Amino acid sequence: MTAVENIYVNFNKPDQKKLEHVTVSELEKYIGEDQFAKGSMLPKVQAAIDFVKSTKHEAVVTALDNIDGFISNGSGTIISAD
Repeated sequence: MTAVENIYVNFNKPDQKKLEHVTVSELEKYIGEDQFAKGSMLPKVQAAIDFVKSTKHEAVVTALDNIDGFISNGSGTIISAD
């Protein structure tokens, strides 16, 4: 859970992009580009990657107040294995 409904690249920039479905390798590429703040989104992204790699299940990153949205329509960022 986090404060925003999705993971974004280019966060708070004109070309901000919402990630809805992303793979572990795509997230690792974005980490290499320093897309995620070290004290903010980066630990959540790394934890989701670790979860997917160790369980082979998908992970979801979304806001606590978006749980109903995720359950009803899948809104949030879904991270899957490659």
